[in-house]
Amino acid sequence: MHSRIAKIDYYLPKRILDNKDLEKELGAWSAEKIEEKVGIRQRHITTQDETALDMAYEAASKVLEGYNKDDIGFLLLCTQSPDFFLPTSACILQDKLGLKTSCGAIDFNLGCSGFVYGLTLAKGLIATGVANKVLLITSETYSKYIHPMDKGNRSIFGDGAAATIIEKSDIDGIKGFILGTDGSGYANLIVRNGALRHPEKDNPESVIDDDGTFNSPDHLYMDGSEIFNFTIDIIPDLVQDILKANNLLMEDVDYFIFHQANKFILDYLRDYLDIPVDKFYLNMLFTGNTVSATIPIALVDCLSNKIVKPGDKIMLVGFGVGLSWGGCIIEI
Repeated sequence: MHSRIAKIDYYLPKRILDNKDLEKELGAWSAEKIEEKVGIRQRHITTQDETALDMAYEAASKVLEGYNKDDIGFLLLCTQSPDFFLPTSACILQDKLGLKTSCGAIDFNLGCSGFVYGLTLAKGLIATGVANKVLLITSETYSKYIHPMDKGNRSIFGDGAAATIIEKSDIDGIKGFILGTDGSGYANLIVRNGALRHPEKDNPESVIDDDGTFNSPDHLYMDGSEIFNFTIDIIPDLVQDILKANNLLMEDVDYFIFHQANKFILDYLRDYLDIPVDKFYLNMLFTGNTVSATIPIALVDCLSNKIVKPGDKIMLVGFGVGLSWGGCIIEI
């Protein structure tokens, strides 16, 4: 029993934070240097009262326009910034969207590889006959975790949500997966305080690193060098494993969409893997790193701009917080 991506769309908050804003607020880095360093000119940021659930609703409403909502048999919501510890945000979203009450709904907590993992879950639900049509949403508001003076993370991350409908199909549109996890690196990208392991916030004096990253247990902390090392150690082998799992060669893949982490990492990976520039997506100029939403946002843009066409084999690769990684081949 096969499955395919039937519809896909995304939503970005209306508020925009551009590099000139950051330059005025934080100094040190010019707007031009930020763009050169990370490949980002602006990012969309939620307002104080706008949440990942709100964005998920907006993205889902767009993708469901003209679609029979009663056909959705399961709702998957990937987020690391839920509205509540409980109840599950997906349950609230089912009601807000007016989906039938016989529709299953769950959240799953995963970051930069979340879209790929979500496709595996959707494919599994369809393959086992649990649902014929699955609504997968990735929605993230990392901006709410970032210290206001953290120029490193504020320059990288933006907020956004994407919604994808996966359907049962005669065509094998979602092919073989490779997934991986290395939890020993969990502390390299973390918000340490605020949940149940460390519920109380310390409100400590924030320690700033040489690269402008705040090491505060109350806020998002990312060890950039360790994340880079993890990426270059894992992703080249992951790409080869995806090819083997799908009986393909590099030249058989029509296009590559990697998680849009930052320009430096993506340029390195493309060069290392010897992927032609015209077959490799790199465009976070106006969105920033939207975590689990980067791959579906990129896919929408590729379809809208006719960069990819029906029948193309597209490799998707996600990697990051967890530490977690995953990849697959899709055919639209």
